[in-house]
Amino acid sequence: MQPLSRLTRALAFGAVALFSLAAQADEARYNQIALRAEVSQEITHDLMHVTLYSEAQHSDPAKLAAEITRTLNDAVTQARAVKEVKVALGSRNSYPVYDDKGQKITAWRERAELRLESADFTALSKLTGEMLKELKMAGMEFSIATATRKTHEDALLKDAVAAFQARAQLATEALGGSGYKLVSLNLNSSGFQPPMPMHMARGKGMAMMEAAPTPEIEAGTSQVTVNADGVIEVQMP
Repeated sequence: MQPLSRLTRALAFGAVALFSLAAQADEARYNQIALRAEVSQEITHDLMHVTLYSEAQHSDPAKLAAEITRTLNDAVTQARAVKEVKVALGSRNSYPVYDDKGQKITAWRERAELRLESADFTALSKLTGEMLKELKMAGMEFSIATATRKTHEDALLKDAVAAFQARAQLATEALGGSGYKLVSLNLNSSGFQPPMPMHMARGKGMAMMEAAPTPEIEAGTSQVTVNADGVIEVQMP
């Protein structure tokens, strides 16, 4: 019977320990409040993105591909000559063109994109105007550079923590507490929008880009938000 007695004592001790832990857990949640603080800032876009494309049609798909390739190679060479601009090839696809009955392939059509990016809006605008002589524009967008985003985000994180502390103190005073302890705190950023569509002064759009290589451009802004979500434990007098 001695082994059974030893087992009984062990089970009893374990039950007491579990009860004690449960009691501590309940006590830890006592007077706890979940709070959120939010800070925002408008940040000016400092990157410009332009997508150009070449599109053609030919009865011979091999000759069509060669024509598109030559056009792209010339465009890449021209763009690389402007050191302030980054160059990358975009999507490229071809598809058959059928007759009126939709049964026989009469030709092939191919389209290929060239993507340009720069923090120098003037240089990229001028280059784009020159390249529109041979290419067409698919779109122009603006975004925030990674380094710029990090700098502003770090500053907003500090502001979010300060705002959370102020709100925690306000909640403590409202409850009549003598102080509070921070239980947990999560910081999250949001609100960085994808590249924004082009907006040109006087609203003349892409036609203005073709007519004037260096138009006045308004890059716009994005609102950046940092949230501080946390839990405090109010100390009662």
